[in-house]
Amino acid sequence: MPTQTQLMSNQAPIGIFDSGIGGLSVLRHICEQLPNESLCYFADSSFAPYGDKTEAEVIQRSLYVAQHLLQLGVKAIVVACNTATTAAIAALRANYPDLILVGVEPGLKPAASLSKTGHVGVLATSRTLASSKYQLLCEQIQQTTQVRFINQACPGLVDLIEQGELDSPAALELLNNYLQPIFQAQADTIVLGCTHYPFVETSIRQIANKTSPHPIQIIDTGLAIAKQLQRLLTQQQLLNQHKTAETLHCITNGAAEKLEFALSHLLKYQPEQYIIQEISCNFPAS
Repeated sequence: MPTQTQLMSNQAPIGIFDSGIGGLSVLRHICEQLPNESLCYFADSSFAPYGDKTEAEVIQRSLYVAQHLLQLGVKAIVVACNTATTAAIAALRANYPDLILVGVEPGLKPAASLSKTGHVGVLATSRTLASSKYQLLCEQIQQTTQVRFINQACPGLVDLIEQGELDSPAALELLNNYLQPIFQAQADTIVLGCTHYPFVETSIRQIANKTSPHPIQIIDTGLAIAKQLQRLLTQQQLLNQHKTAETLHCITNGAAEKLEFALSHLLKYQPEQYIIQEISCNFPAS
């Protein structure tokens, strides 16, 4: 009997989801790395941020979004959210063993190899930093490299990014408060451990240039995720070799205006390049 992936068409879309607009930072790398692919982005905005939800809630939301994307016929799903990956990737793989699933995790290993001071700052949600998956990865790399990770939870930052406040006084103040302990610990490398955070990379660099005692390198794993997706699609012979429609299909259960603002201002999309569909935000019946 053929597997689920064998029944897929290479022209089927790729599903990408996050609790809000953060996953668009991953989507832009996928667009550049896989220009022939048709993409479907799901912003679970009514339940953003995932970082302050329980693990059970994040698993439930992730399974629900995946089910919705599969009903649209996607051939692969990218969990473009660090919190959802740490909480739900195992449950997703258990439910869909034949589906190409790509999660994200903070780029601790490349950061450790780049750091000259041996101190690396990690900006992430409380849920990501508290997860056993992250803590195990952190311990393993610390033991093998002797690099020290300075973990910094960033409550409130995702909310500001969702509101389009990338360099507002409130965003800069919040970032400054979160970055100072990292700089004081002599970190020279910062890992962006949430897919929302690449959108405030310019603000992070601005603060670092003023207050860090060391030149700062910033790690965003978006490109690595796109390359892993490309490898898996190639292995399964699902890579699209022909250019498909360029229109990006977006789904949100929040305000379409927020997603529209992100697409036009953060990704520089023109209105004719995307379609936004609003749906109900109800949980599935248990």
